[in-house]
Parts: sequence; structure tokens; C-alpha cells
Amino acid sequence: MTIDKQTIHKVADLARIAIEDKEVDTLMTDMNKILTFMEKLNELDTTGVAPLVYMNAEENVWREDQIKQEISVEDGLKNAARHNENFFMVPKIIEK
Repeated sequence: MTIDKQTIHKVADLARIAIEDKEVDTLMTDMNKILTFMEKLNELDTTGVAPLVYMNAEENVWREDQIKQEISVEDGLKNAARHNENFFMVPKIIEK
């Protein structure tokens, strides 16, 4: 498969990219090189090779959420400018 000027303009239109006529020849050459490389990769024998979704096989290690009291409510509110017995009090920033 080769890329022609019409294909370059169609791809640019689909990608919503403005290209100038002087760039078309360079883009044709570059895109044809990419396709040649991809065709070369298709010649490789990939039987027995699992497809990758991510580059590494690491998985997230999830832990159980455990509630623990690190500091008391009083200690948490100690340096607050304004507070009531359980909550910080802040100025209203969103108006209706």
C-alpha cells in the first residue's frame, strides 16, 4: 500500500490538521516509510507471543481500607482560624 496526495489530504482533514501543499511531498515520503516498516514487522513470526495491553506485567496491589484515628479531632482543629466542635469553618466562595 502506498500513500498518495489524496490520502494525505483525507487524513489531514480527518485529523483537523491544516497542511500546506509544500508539506505534502514530505508527508508522503514519511508515511510511506512508516508503512514499509509496518509491512516488515508483519513478516515476523509472533506465534506464542501474548499481546500486550501495557508494557509491563505489573498489577496493582490493593489493600483493604482500614479506619484508624491518627490524631484526635481536637488536635486537628487546634490551629484552625475558625471552627466549631467538629468542623473547620471557611468563608463561602460559591454564590448562587
